[in-house]
Amino acid sequence: MDNQRTAVIDLGTNTWHLLIVRVVNHQIEVLHKEKMAVGIGRGGISKGFITEEAQKRGFEAIGYFKRVINDLKVDNIYATATSAMRNAKNGQEIADEILDRFGIKVEIIDGDKEAEYIYHGVKSALYIGDDRSLILDIGGGSVEFIICNEDNIFWKQSFEIGGQRLVDMFQSSDPMSESNINELRNYLDIMLAPLIDACEKYHPVVLIGASGSFDTLNDISCEKFPLKYNKIKADLWLDLDDFEEIYRGLIGKSREERLQIPGMIPLRVDMIVVAVVLIKYVLNTLELGKIRISPASLKEGLLQEVLVKEESK
Repeated sequence: MDNQRTAVIDLGTNTWHLLIVRVVNHQIEVLHKEKMAVGIGRGGISKGFITEEAQKRGFEAIGYFKRVINDLKVDNIYATATSAMRNAKNGQEIADEILDRFGIKVEIIDGDKEAEYIYHGVKSALYIGDDRSLILDIGGGSVEFIICNEDNIFWKQSFEIGGQRLVDMFQSSDPMSESNINELRNYLDIMLAPLIDACEKYHPVVLIGASGSFDTLNDISCEKFPLKYNKIKADLWLDLDDFEEIYRGLIGKSREERLQIPGMIPLRVDMIVVAVVLIKYVLNTLELGKIRISPASLKEGLLQEVLVKEESK
């Protein structure tokens, strides 16, 4: 196991991630970490297929990832695909083509498995503690919620209401109109009824945001409140008042205006408004008093699983 090099690839709806590590003296050393804005769901996710243009971007990204993997002489490759590919009529066909062309087997995972990986990814980065937390991961195609503490998952569910889907459904203008925001909130009332029931049963007290849009909230916080937040710190607690100020600074701004916000990156600019509307909805509806941001999510959880498998070989 020592010195073996392992690559994990997370083929998300919006972003594709590559993480390459090796284990030295039972310690994980990161050799390469990268993300690419592939947008595999753009143009087709709401219609249940992946467009030819999106496929082309995906194959180019996988080709690049494979070159990096070869350059670093990786021993084992593990790849998963999530919402866009599991719901697209041609999702399995694309996974088969990736295997044929690049020799990388892609496992299209269901929402339950995705939520499980996210939990283990967050656990690898943070000590969750004994109190119950609600993990939220906002993807481009799906959103995962996990009620948990350090030792147990009490409830988990994946909802097909990811950022790209919400943009397609509700962001008909830029800036997003107040009426569209209200329509989105009403939609969340319906779609997230199982979450509300679960929270009434298990009473989580902290919201843990996993990577993605929460990384951008982290970066904006560090730029906006430099004396309070530190980018280097792996475990960031975001004050609700500061989140509200960031929320107000995003709502009502056009794409170009959002790009001017210190800490904003082009990768997140299109979906950040629907993301913060969702976050605010969750905070207010579930009366959660704290926001914690995890730098780790699905790919780190997948890594934990595959390293255990390799150790047992």
